[in-house]
Amino acid sequence: MNAERAETVELTRESAPEQVSNNRAKTVNGSATPPLKIAARAPNNRVSRLLDLADMLLRETEILARDKAFTDESNRLRSLNFCDGIDFYGEVERFETGLIRLALDQTGGHQARAARLLRIKPTTLNSKIKLYGIEY
Repeated sequence: MNAERAETVELTRESAPEQVSNNRAKTVNGSATPPLKIAARAPNNRVSRLLDLADMLLRETEILARDKAFTDESNRLRSLNFCDGIDFYGEVERFETGLIRLALDQTGGHQARAARLLRIKPTTLNSKIKLYGIEY
């Protein structure tokens, strides 16, 4: 073990004498640990950082818009007058329409992906789009 360490130190001295003190292997419980390598830093590119920030802001905006739609819907449900009764089928249609529109927005209008997202068959989604007259 000491011979291997001595060879490593000699090779290190030959390749970069100023880094000998940083590259020496430390002994932990009798075994030598290899020298640590410094990870490469990401390039300091302002344009790529701006694009990343813009992408994060766009995603956050979409999330906030969905949250606002959910909050508005919750407030509307609180204001229902239960004494007059509730149109069950109308409420189901409104709920399904909202979910379908949200899924289509998330998938860019791709019906097969939206159906997968909603966990229904694409033919069922297509029939509901036609039944409810959903435009996207």
